[in-house]
Amino acid sequence: MIVSKFQKLSKNPFLFRLYLLKNLPLAYLTGIRIEELTASQATTTIKLSWITKNPFHSIYFACELMAAELSTAMILFDNCYESTPPVSTLIIENKAVYFKKAKGKIRFICKNESPISELIHKTQGTGEAVLVDLKSIGVDEAGDKVAEFIFTWSIKAKTNNY
Repeated sequence: MIVSKFQKLSKNPFLFRLYLLKNLPLAYLTGIRIEELTASQATTTIKLSWITKNPFHSIYFACELMAAELSTAMILFDNCYESTPPVSTLIIENKAVYFKKAKGKIRFICKNESPISELIHKTQGTGEAVLVDLKSIGVDEAGDKVAEFIFTWSIKAKTNNY
């Protein structure tokens, strides 16, 4: 199994926590963790805590959304890391369905079924933005699905023309 440089960086808990503190402070505060990152799957976790709770004794939907989004972003970042020319990513749409209260530790799993590397090469060649939908499914400790998110990402090669 080939492990990318980005996967190695993300698996270092200290460096990853520093990254979150610097770039995603709310994710840092809520305690989101990267559990797994491979070429084909990313898994993040979030726990019910004082800072993630809502008045209904479950994880606030925005915290779930953050953890789900990060599971999809990690797959994109793994593919985009140190690409030449560099690419930028942006969420342009998201859809969410909630099935039950999120209590305890929730795992958000994104399985990469899209040809992301091909899309990156396409935008690098044409300079035009390309779209990709990535799905993240949230499951609780019992294995029950609590939520499903679909994020539409725009990927575009960066140019010097700002």
